Amino acid sequence: MNKILLNAEGFAGLALSLYIYGFYQFSWILFVLLLYSPDVSMIGYVINQKLGAILYNVFHTYVLSIACVFCGLLLTNQLVLAIGLIWSAHIGMDRMFGYGLKYPTNFKDTHLHRV
Repeated sequence: MNKILLNAEGFAGLALSLYIYGFYQFSWILFVLLLYSPDVSMIGYVINQKLGAILYNVFHTYVLSIACVFCGLLLTNQLVLAIGLIWSAHIGMDRMFGYGLKYPTNFKDTHLHRV
């Protein structure tokens, strides 16, 4: 049951991000181009598991993506807002498919379950 709730929560984050993105009529080409950009943070795993987990988690937490959305709104900067929404959509999509924040023990060990 918990897994279903966590996946539904991810879907809700993705759906809300998509709705707001569409509401502002931002570029869907930009959306497609940037959707997987937070996954570049996995490059830290080339160095070691601990750094990989830290970098991955920094780029896969809603705290920074929502802060980016708020900055875009407060500064009335459409690009910053669009990037924050794309970033939040990515995180929601990951959560929806069961990918969570990483533990430094192994890439497959997440706060949701072992992938």
